[in-house]
Amino acid sequence: MSSVLVLRLAGPMQSWGSSSRFTRRSTEAFPTKSALVGLLAAAQGRRRSDPIEDLAELRFAVRVDQPGQLLRDFHTAHRGDTSMPLSDRFYWADATFGAFVEGPDDVIEGLSQAILRPVFPLYLGRRSCPPTMPLRLAVRRGEAWEAVRETPWMASAYYQKKQCYEQYVSVRVVADQGIIPSDVGVSFEHTIQDVPISFDSERRTYTLRTVEEARVDLENPQYVEARPNAGPGLVHDPMEVL
Repeated sequence: MSSVLVLRLAGPMQSWGSSSRFTRRSTEAFPTKSALVGLLAAAQGRRRSDPIEDLAELRFAVRVDQPGQLLRDFHTAHRGDTSMPLSDRFYWADATFGAFVEGPDDVIEGLSQAILRPVFPLYLGRRSCPPTMPLRLAVRRGEAWEAVRETPWMASAYYQKKQCYEQYVSVRVVADQGIIPSDVGVSFEHTIQDVPISFDSERRTYTLRTVEEARVDLENPQYVEARPNAGPGLVHDPMEVL
């Protein structure tokens, strides 16, 4: 039997680089497999030189619940009296993602407990990006796609209210090949170099994986029926604070 670990990835900033080189440190628009494997490995207390093949073999899906805003940081640094090269670093601000990790029951349960009591600090792509709580939402029996469809929309209440006239919202899903059922239909397929082989700083290595994309409709808990002659924007209820 398989289980799925459901994570909520939210924080002031996140950065999910897969092709960052030299002075330009870009970010993908969704959490990468290498970053999620690194997060799980840190929770378990693995060192950078420890094997990670078992974690990389797990099946991953990501749901973009709140895309956030792209930020550019013009980064300067010094090492003693020596100026380091200037760099551009990119982050997502005010974003929320759902991560779904599928694997054997005992493995997923062990990872769930590690997330609750991590050995090393956990972060969202970079050390400067701590997560907000809760990080672990649930452990579910079954397959990742079921969890993707059935886990409630995790966007902030403010973001949900901005779309309060939409009873259902369509969100992007990026998943390992084979997770999205054939009857759903894959809207896009591409490769990304984000499967970690080694995190060792002396021989950090990654390889390619094929990811598939689709969209899923989620119910908006902030939905309100449109009122006649109501203008665009949020519904204002002066008694809401009471």
